[in-house]
Amino acid sequence: MIDIAVMRRLGDFTLDAAFAAPHGVTAIFGRSGSGKSSLINCIAGLMRPDAGHVRIGGMDLTQTPVHRRRIGYVFQDARLFPHLDVARNLSYGGTHDRDAVIEMLGLDDLLHRRPATLSGGEKSRVAIGRALMSNPQLLLMDEPLAALDADRKAEVLHYLERLCAATRVPVIYVSHAMSEVARLATTLVLMEAGRVTRFGPLDHILSDPAAVPLVGVRDAGAVLTGTVRGLNAADGLTEVALSAGRLVLPGRLGRHGDRIRLRIPAQDVILSLQAPQGLSALNVLTCHIAAIEVGHGPGVAVSLNSGSDRLLARITRRSAARMGLVVGQEVHAIIKATAVAAQDIGGAA
Repeated sequence: MIDIAVMRRLGDFTLDAAFAAPHGVTAIFGRSGSGKSSLINCIAGLMRPDAGHVRIGGMDLTQTPVHRRRIGYVFQDARLFPHLDVARNLSYGGTHDRDAVIEMLGLDDLLHRRPATLSGGEKSRVAIGRALMSNPQLLLMDEPLAALDADRKAEVLHYLERLCAATRVPVIYVSHAMSEVARLATTLVLMEAGRVTRFGPLDHILSDPAAVPLVGVRDAGAVLTGTVRGLNAADGLTEVALSAGRLVLPGRLGRHGDRIRLRIPAQDVILSLQAPQGLSALNVLTCHIAAIEVGHGPGVAVSLNSGSDRLLARITRRSAARMGLVVGQEVHAIIKATAVAAQDIGGAA
């Protein structure tokens, strides 16, 4: 269990944040300037809070010096030693599970190269490996993919998914990119103006219409976990089984039986009172309305239950009024196959 409650004044800005999370990947999400980096610097011991506590796995680290906290820290820039090759950069962190770390992060072919010859994605993987080889009781990642282009980001995300599935080390992952958060996290912590505004299981928060203003209209969307049931070679579409229906999505998303996780943006879900016919959209899920949240603008967020899955739709007030939507009502959620972006699909632990 991770139990954090810290307060620190930084000029005109006050960090006053508290949350608790089980082991797994805890994502801290918020806009730039919301206090995310200050919070994890307090957790790491790089910044001393004015009050509060930092407890990891039942141990109170509040008064423990930074070098004794056994916390691995991966910064936005890799911060590798330029005069050392990859092997020696890794061993600087330690030798814990060396062979397993090298295999998991695909570093074997890089061991004799120096940082100047590595791509951004390769540098990030080495930095993560160095942190893991210190045998940490907690791994902190402060926007580790922010400086990478889309291709390098996709590369490192693949390895991060493997890491999160294979290691038992709890991770606190700071990001303002919801696609990363949705693929990796089990717990979500939302921050704004130095405070934690919401925390809890990722799928519960992202499917809660009341959280839309905190997440942001563009980033709002539910996370679903499904099972690959087949690939149609003729049209290149993969069928994914959910608890009460199926989705058809573009591309090869895995082998038959693989579990995958995907984020469906709320703005790409269309609601219908009747089962639609004659549409080009391939995905229609029968749902019941769980909650309705009217925003300050023209939008309405609608939480939907489809079996044990939770979806979120964002429509206009006019549409909600014209349809007469109420909690408990049966509706049909229409999702275009192309609405789910490649960066929003990943493996499930």
